[in-house]
Amino acid sequence: MKAARFDRFGGPEVLEIVDLPDPHPGPGQVRIVVHAAGVNASDWKKRQGQMDQELPQTLGYEAAGVVDEIGAGVTDVALGDRVFGFSSNGAAQAELVVLTYYAPIPSSIGFAEAAALPAAAETAARALDQLGVESGDTVLINGASGTVGSAAVQLAVARGARVIGTGSPASHDLLRALGAEPVAYGAGMSERVRALAPKGVDLALDVAGSGVLPELIELAGYPEHVITLADFTGPQKYGVRFCRGDSNRAHYILNQIGPLVESGQFALPAVQTFSLADIAKAHRAGESGVRAKFVLLPR
Repeated sequence: MKAARFDRFGGPEVLEIVDLPDPHPGPGQVRIVVHAAGVNASDWKKRQGQMDQELPQTLGYEAAGVVDEIGAGVTDVALGDRVFGFSSNGAAQAELVVLTYYAPIPSSIGFAEAAALPAAAETAARALDQLGVESGDTVLINGASGTVGSAAVQLAVARGARVIGTGSPASHDLLRALGAEPVAYGAGMSERVRALAPKGVDLALDVAGSGVLPELIELAGYPEHVITLADFTGPQKYGVRFCRGDSNRAHYILNQIGPLVESGQFALPAVQTFSLADIAKAHRAGESGVRAKFVLLPR
């Protein structure tokens, strides 16, 4: 099969499409013919050598496609079913991939849109779980208009929470459409939040890592009421929690996100597609700050 790989760290030019042996599913796993694979910031961080240090490395953790091989003990899907989910070994940007966690794709959702959902939805759900977001809570989400932030807004609203979301003024119409009360980030953010919630908020989630943890702590009352996904030094400095991805993953969200989309409670992200051969272009677009969810189409 064809797959994306790199054998040295560097810029997008180190990415190659190579021939690798076809993978096969183990117990509880399924293999899919990949129709779409998501691209995330973790992919170019891996390529730059900021994460795993072994070489060579394949890429990609989320994909959507058609089941063509089933591992022992799998009874919830059949050959030919459309599914989306996670590759546990980071090899989803390929023609074939083994999924360890997966769910059916609703008929109203295309492959590219389905491949854009798992990583953002799981990250958002995991952060909300660790915060303990429940119905009736007032939650402040800093960086609410990005891929993960917008997922967190919608999942929190679906739980029955009131959401206040920070973003640029240009994003405010989007945030309102997602169910959040928007406030502009930057100087005076705390005052703008208190204009909406005079007693502050119950919980706060930092998705942007924009140096606002002291303000979030003040608004939420206690450091333990704040979680960050993006500020790597903040937990040690301010006593807030960092939402780690190495345990307690929210894989259950795969079975919930499709019904939420179909019921109108979760909006599909805007997707920009590239062929698998153009993976370097997708990395360059992502690193340049283009606001979109990038998806590779191997076929």
